[in-house]
Formats: sequence, structure tokens, C-alpha cells
Amino acid sequence: MSKQRPPRPAASAVPLREGLIVASHGRHCVVETPEGERVICHPRGKKLAVVVGDRVRWQPSQDEGTIEQITPRRNLFFRQDEVRTKSFAANLDQVLILVAAEPEFSEHQLARALIAAEAEHIEPLIVLNKADLASPFANAWQRLEPYRAMGYAVLPLAAKPGVLAESAIAGSDGIGALMDRLEGRTTLILGPSGAGKSTLINRLVPGASAQTQEISQALNSGKHTTTSTSWYWMDEAHRTALIDSPGFQEFGLRHIDPMQLAAYMPDIKPHVAECRFYNCTHMHEPGCGVIAASKDKISPARYRIYMALFEELSTL
Repeated sequence: MSKQRPPRPAASAVPLREGLIVASHGRHCVVETPEGERVICHPRGKKLAVVVGDRVRWQPSQDEGTIEQITPRRNLFFRQDEVRTKSFAANLDQVLILVAAEPEFSEHQLARALIAAEAEHIEPLIVLNKADLASPFANAWQRLEPYRAMGYAVLPLAAKPGVLAESAIAGSDGIGALMDRLEGRTTLILGPSGAGKSTLINRLVPGASAQTQEISQALNSGKHTTTSTSWYWMDEAHRTALIDSPGFQEFGLRHIDPMQLAAYMPDIKPHVAECRFYNCTHMHEPGCGVIAASKDKISPARYRIYMALFEELSTL
């Protein structure tokens, strides 16, 4: 009679370890332990979708690990179009939206990113780069006046090393003022191609390129490095962090209810209370407070953005 083997211990009997997701690419991710060790991990099951910034509980297995749980998130910054949802990062303190004097930035894309941040109650920070280009910078700075009037923080910057922008920011490159806004926070950096995002990250985090390459090799993502998201510590105390995200050409807001759109636009929201009808779309109704305000209190460009987004979201 064959001797029965003793039953294997249940997986739950193995203590789970705490960790932070600091890089991701597809179904691969890198978990950082409280001691600073970094381990390649894979989420258990297809339904467990982790993103950079997630606090997780994971189970070691030889030289890799399995993510078993995601602790509750404070927020999740993402975009959604007709095809898919793209999550950038979780548990953020702020989103830095980097635009540049050249090439000319899209105000529609800027508005979309701001709306996504407002919907998740994440503080946005707008940074205008290439302050050394005096004339284009002055024009771009003027375009951002409505955003400053709304109460958004807007900072000037010359991210390229060795460049001073005396006419724009009084002989400073703006790095010091930006560092003050980043200190003690976890910040996601967004920016379209050509805005100078890589230049800025390499100034703020010396050796960031080397870290990215090392993570890319570990995840076997190779030439696809630009499609991954990475976390960088800016200080030895691990209080200040930057998250670098892939660039984007489109920023879908399919997850936004069109009837809630005005609530996420600070220049439009105050005038909603003046509307005659509670379900006003602010497009054509009589007695609409937003339409009345669009004549002298709301920037015409911003009202056009609202109308275009409302129509887009209403047809989805």
C-alpha cells in the first residue's frame, strides 16, 4: 500500500509582504519593498490590474513574486476612449501637466487632463516649459491666463540645462520653484511629445535614464521602454517621488458623465447655480447662467471646449 504524501500548506499560510509598484509593463511589474529591494512580480489572475503607485501585498517565490492584493487606492488617474482604458498611476498627490512654448500646445488636451484630475480630486500643476524662447513663451503664457484666473497653479520653466530666461522668469530657470511644489509629494508628470518631459526628469532625478534602462531590461521590455511607467525617488528619505508616464496624442474622457462635465471645469461650475433648469446642458437652454457668463466671464475658448466635450461625451 503506497504511503500518502502530506498535504501541501495552503498558499495563504505563507506570510504576504508589503510593497509599492514602481514600474509596470504589460503583465510584468516591479515591486519595491520597505527595505528598498526591488522584485519582479506578476499579478495573480487577469482581474488584478495593478498600476504604478499601488500599495500591494505580494508573495515571494524563488527570485520573483506574485501580487495577491491591492490595498484600497486614494485615487486612480486614467483616461478612457472607445477602445480601452489606460491607467497612469494611483495614490497621487498631484499631476504635473507639462506644456511648452514650442511646439504650440493643445488647449483641448490640457483641458482634458485637468478634467480627469478634477474628477479624481487630484491637484493639478501646469508647467510651461521653454521660457528661454522669449516671444513664443510670452504668447503661450498669455494663453494660460484663463487657467491662472481659475486658480490653477501655473509655473514658468526652462528645463534645458544651462539656459536662463531673464525676460520670462527673472534670470532663473524655474527649477527651484518647481522643486518646492514637488517636495514631500507623489507627482505624476504628463506631457505631449516635444514638451521636454525627459529633459525635465533627468534634471530632477540624475541617473533617471539609467534607472529606466535597468528596469526595462529587467522587464524584458527593451525597445518598448517608452510605453512603460516608472517611479523615481527624488530624495534619500523617500518622501518625494516622480512618476514618468508615456506620452499621449489623445486623452479620452469617456468615463465622464456629460451632465457632470461642468462640475469639473472651475470657470464654468460657479455659474451652474444661476441656471433656470436643474438639468441644464449649458448649450441652448433659456435662462442658462453658463451661457450668460460666456459673454463676459468665461473665456470664449474655454466655453468652446466645454461645448465640444459635451457633444463628444453625449454621443458615446
